[in-house]
Amino acid sequence: MSTKDFVEKDYYKVLGVPKDATDAEIKKAYRKLAREFHPDANKGDDKAEERFKEISEANDILGDSKKRKEYDEARALFGNGGFRAGPPGAGGNFNFDLGDLFGGAQGGGQGGGAGGFGGGGLGDVFGGLFNRGGTGTRVQPRRGQDIESEVTLSFTEAVEGATVPLRMSSQAPCKACSGTGDKNGTPRVCPTCLGTGQVSRGTGGGFSLTDPCVDCKGRGLIAQDPCDVCKGSGRAKSSRTMQVRIPAGVFDGQRIRLRGKGGPGERGGPAGDLYVVVHVDAHPVFGRKGDNLTVTVPVDFTEAALGGEVKVPTLGGPPVTLKLPAGTPNGRTMRARGKGAVRKDGTRGDLLVTVEVSVPGELSAEAREALEAYRKATAGRDPRAEIFQAAKGA
Repeated sequence: MSTKDFVEKDYYKVLGVPKDATDAEIKKAYRKLAREFHPDANKGDDKAEERFKEISEANDILGDSKKRKEYDEARALFGNGGFRAGPPGAGGNFNFDLGDLFGGAQGGGQGGGAGGFGGGGLGDVFGGLFNRGGTGTRVQPRRGQDIESEVTLSFTEAVEGATVPLRMSSQAPCKACSGTGDKNGTPRVCPTCLGTGQVSRGTGGGFSLTDPCVDCKGRGLIAQDPCDVCKGSGRAKSSRTMQVRIPAGVFDGQRIRLRGKGGPGERGGPAGDLYVVVHVDAHPVFGRKGDNLTVTVPVDFTEAALGGEVKVPTLGGPPVTLKLPAGTPNGRTMRARGKGAVRKDGTRGDLLVTVEVSVPGELSAEAREALEAYRKATAGRDPRAEIFQAAKGA
């Protein structure tokens, strides 16, 4: 039945009740007429069967408070086939043919389907309002779900960046029903949300909130014959493996967002996002402090005391040579610029080199003799004098 028929049909007249009839009066009238014209009581009477269908249709609209309100508003706007362009009595009423307005009753308009006109507009609104000829209602696209996954990288991969395979499970359009949720691929538009997947509720003060429709679970469609695989949801679990590029310089525990790499959307909706939590294995030599790498380098006592040049390893590159000043204390940190982790702008941090004076566990006779001579030469110096002096003055 076309949208024109719905707008022009007087359901109050079908049930024989006034427009201001209460819900109880409508219910009573429907029951009386249904008993009178029920097919079981009028076997072989085609006219009675047709009348019973009209009565049931009228009750479906007027017996639902929401549909009745929308029907009344539609009738007020398009009362008796005339479009009300101005308030009653203002001389602003202009009569239009509903067949022209909705694209013509012949063939259902250029949009295809009953009530379509020009591919959309008011035909869409009323097609969804009365849940007839579902092709007129625009079912909204739906964004795919976000997915979270984890990956473990080596220390070097975290610093330099890496492409890793990730196997992910997500909800995707059901292959058995092509994502419709219906065995025959012909779901009907949800009558509650009119295919939008959302309903609004007032909060007072003129404000309203939008929530997912509970009847269709936000899909905008309801399966008439639910698919055995997805149980009418239109979505089924899907596993896939994809190559994901992890940017250089990520930290342990960092959560990376990859836009559009999540679950596929529905009805042309965009894909969700992929969130990857990164775990980084420790390195036996190097550590990390922000964009800088750290390394501890042992040096001999003589190198620290007399100075010299020491070679220092770098991550994934050739060693660098640092000049050690004479008298370098234990624990001093020097900097090798540009040998650290990769930053977001492509530059690199530094390598922080901490000196650790190495004390030999065993000494040769010659080394012991040399150290004894050094002790005699420095016998007048007390390295702890300053801390005792400071302790007394505190």
